[in-house]
Amino acid sequence: MSEIKFSKEEKALIVARIQGYFEEEMQQSIGGFDAEFLLDFFTSEIGSYFYNRGLYDAQALLSARLEEIGESIFQLEKRTQFLR
Repeated sequence: MSEIKFSKEEKALIVARIQGYFEEEMQQSIGGFDAEFLLDFFTSEIGSYFYNRGLYDAQALLSARLEEIGESIFQLEKRTQFLR
C-alpha cells in the first residue's frame, strides 16, 4: 500500500474539522499545529484500517456486480442440446 497523503487543501479542511470537533464536543481549543499533528498520527497509525475497509467494501460491491452480470449472461443463453 502506498502512503496516504492529502493535498494542502484537503489537509487544511481536515485540520479545521478536527479543530471544530474539539471545540464543539470537548469544549477545548486546539491549535492548527496540534490538529495537524493529530491528523498525521491517525493517518499513519490508523489510516490503513480505513483504507483496507474501503478495499473490502469495493471488493464486495464488485463481486456482487459480477454475479449480477453472470446471471444476466445466463439469462441470454439460448436452449441447445448441449448440457451445461
